[in-house]
Amino acid sequence: MAGHSKWANIKHRKGRQDAVRSKQFTRAAKEIIIAAKVSGDIANNPRLRSAIAAAKAVNLPKDKIENAIKKGTGELAGGDIHEITYEGYGPGGVAILIEVASDNKNRIVAEMRHTLNKGNGNMGEAGSVAWMFDNKGQIVIKKDAVSEEQVMDLGLEAGAEDIIEEDENWDIRCEPTDLEAVRTAFEEAGIAIESAEMAKIPQNTIELDAEGAKKMLRLIDLLEENDDVQNVFTNMDVSDDVMAELNAE
Repeated sequence: MAGHSKWANIKHRKGRQDAVRSKQFTRAAKEIIIAAKVSGDIANNPRLRSAIAAAKAVNLPKDKIENAIKKGTGELAGGDIHEITYEGYGPGGVAILIEVASDNKNRIVAEMRHTLNKGNGNMGEAGSVAWMFDNKGQIVIKKDAVSEEQVMDLGLEAGAEDIIEEDENWDIRCEPTDLEAVRTAFEEAGIAIESAEMAKIPQNTIELDAEGAKKMLRLIDLLEENDDVQNVFTNMDVSDDVMAELNAE
């Protein structure tokens, strides 16, 4: 649930480590393929550099990274992948943005509509909820990897707009054009990064009770089970008390 690191660690995914790992590999490889379509020149393609860094962070093997680049540049077959964003609503009126990377536009739109309906949501028209989100670069770093003073100094000097302290993480946000510079600043300082990616940050959030959160998390799970889904962003929020309740189950 990129863009919502505050509650991304809710234990509704326990027991799915292997499935999650496979999904991470698929997602990382597809992002490399898409990024490499612009250019396979890593030095002059910031998106490709970020995609490769993200792939390494989830331990995608080197040969799979190289093959993904070649698929994107057309050297290997399998690069006919399209980026599409679907918009909709979930339980409680929560806004949803679904980013997919698919080789079959007709199939994926039918699957997304079916999944939303199954999870008590519905597909929206283009533009129906996108205006509720801001496009930002987002970097997540474990709090035990860096001091508050260091994260502030490095982040703000590199171009970060906002640094949010959460239970276990620092959530660092910046303009999309500054993501590479901010990520590089922390890496060059020897600080481990959990994730660095483009995210859709909601301008306002809808707070859900435990029952509403369960329904929404189930819908997110259903969407993320689709191999073509790259990211799911929502304007859902849950209180600390509700998070504790969900974690206890």
